[in-house]
Amino acid sequence: MFSRRIFLKDGALALVSLGFAPTFLARTVEGMGAARQKVLVTIFQRGAVDGLNMIVPFGEAAYYAARPSLAIAKPGSGENTAVDLDGFFGLHPRMRSLKPLWDSGNMAIVHACGSHDETRSHFDAQDYMESATPGVKSTPDGWMNRYLHAQEHRKATPFRAVALAQQLPRSLQGTAPALAIGQIAQFGIRAGQNTDMVQSSFESEYAAAANSVLHTTGREAFDAVKMLKKADPAQYAPANGADYPRSPFGDALKQIAQLIKADVGLEVAFAESGNWDHHANEGGAMGILANRLTDLSQGIAALVRDLGDRMQDVVVMTMSEFGRAVTENGSRGTDHGHGNAMMVMGGAVRGGKVYGKWPGLKPEQRHDGRDLAITTDFRAVFNEVVRGHLGLRNTARVFPGFTGTERLGMF
Repeated sequence: MFSRRIFLKDGALALVSLGFAPTFLARTVEGMGAARQKVLVTIFQRGAVDGLNMIVPFGEAAYYAARPSLAIAKPGSGENTAVDLDGFFGLHPRMRSLKPLWDSGNMAIVHACGSHDETRSHFDAQDYMESATPGVKSTPDGWMNRYLHAQEHRKATPFRAVALAQQLPRSLQGTAPALAIGQIAQFGIRAGQNTDMVQSSFESEYAAAANSVLHTTGREAFDAVKMLKKADPAQYAPANGADYPRSPFGDALKQIAQLIKADVGLEVAFAESGNWDHHANEGGAMGILANRLTDLSQGIAALVRDLGDRMQDVVVMTMSEFGRAVTENGSRGTDHGHGNAMMVMGGAVRGGKVYGKWPGLKPEQRHDGRDLAITTDFRAVFNEVVRGHLGLRNTARVFPGFTGTERLGMF
């Protein structure tokens, strides 16, 4: 029997454990050069982003009362004021690069969104969001991996699910094949001074083994793997004047664009942005949070510009494990909270709107008297993207235990 799983470690090792299943190899070759397909790019903001300063409720008086030093000023002529979206909500001023997406109707926001589970643990909350089973620690796989099983098709390739990360994220863990690639240029075998020899030996032995079963098909499939290795990020020229941030996050999005343009069968992609846990000296229009939001928004804006008309087939969705407390703390930061904001962007998105019911920020309207209350389960957002963008109508296998019937109407 041939194993179907591809293992990559630290972005520097790509090994096929005894090869692919023959039918999987056949689908790999069949999928190469296929027509464009829908792509979902997920971005996890690890550390619990301050959604109230990311998507600013400047029309809420209680917001300003709770944050004397951190609140973002109402929209005005200065560059450090909120970017008006709809007269009530605005973007953080350092996210101005995303305003054209909103104006074109290709960016939607869901506020007061998150998990109803009460945990304030980063580890547990991230696990619950990536498994999409809040409160259940025994779930063996991630929601994106379950999607791969629920929407199987013959044109699936080994590059159907890719995380631009050093390790496979929880959301992609499971029995369906998925890749974790730290750097496309390092996709291959590394063995110190013996790299060339080992690479050559592995290729010849793999090709021989595959050819004994599939003849030339095995050779073509292995060439598909080598295709990514040749896509050197240092030589990649983004289109349309796109300028990615010189950061790990910017590099990850640039490589996702490469994979999409290479037509290797990418369907779901994962990238992450860290360091959102700001208990002290968070800053308002300027400071730590502002710098992180600059990296995030400029990276997304560059991806959108780089992909051009391909964005008609792409949706980018952001998420974070939970939000921050409404009131700033004594260290001019924010403590772990509850409700948060998510962004959904793409050509098919019914954007230019903040979705979800706004609960208000007065003390009596807050969750536990301190946090933004949740009015939209994060799984409702996931579910709508899977149904409306990826086209899977029956999502019961993807989101077990989720009985929500709410349709936001983003697609």
